[in-house]
Amino acid sequence: MKTRLMALGAQEVRFFFWLVAHNEKRTIAFLSRQISRMGDGPLYALIGLGLWLFEPVSGQLFFYTGLVAYALELPLYWVLKNSIKRDRPCHKMTGFEALIEPSDKFSFPSGHTAAAFVFATVLTSFYPVLLIPAYLLASLVGLSRVLLGVHYPTDILAGMVVGLTCALTALAIV
Repeated sequence: MKTRLMALGAQEVRFFFWLVAHNEKRTIAFLSRQISRMGDGPLYALIGLGLWLFEPVSGQLFFYTGLVAYALELPLYWVLKNSIKRDRPCHKMTGFEALIEPSDKFSFPSGHTAAAFVFATVLTSFYPVLLIPAYLLASLVGLSRVLLGVHYPTDILAGMVVGLTCALTALAIV
């Protein structure tokens, strides 16, 4: 079992470096930074507030559902990150530098990805026509975090699971 886990870890590191190799192109590095910034959080709050104020049919319920979802996601993400304490690739690998400075020390799960999938799931529950762009953007936020060198692919996968779980739980509660 331990040998399989080590093999999976080695495959993930190879995949990580394959993805990061694409960031040598300035355009991809620039786009990765911009997409990652979209996942910082203020954009979600601005859209939620805008819908709450100006969309009379579902805007208010969307806003409150989002608040519940993020109230679940943030503590879960924080507990997981600070319990598992997985070092970021840029802090673990000698000679490797990330394209951005991460906001904290640990990488698992990806908070940007979790927040992006919370937003996409809640948004598309109220506005299904936005399904493809919402989940595409959430996926790109996750990919951008790997391309910037601050997360491994499994950090992104875990962030996606955390985000989906918290959003679906919030939808069930509200």
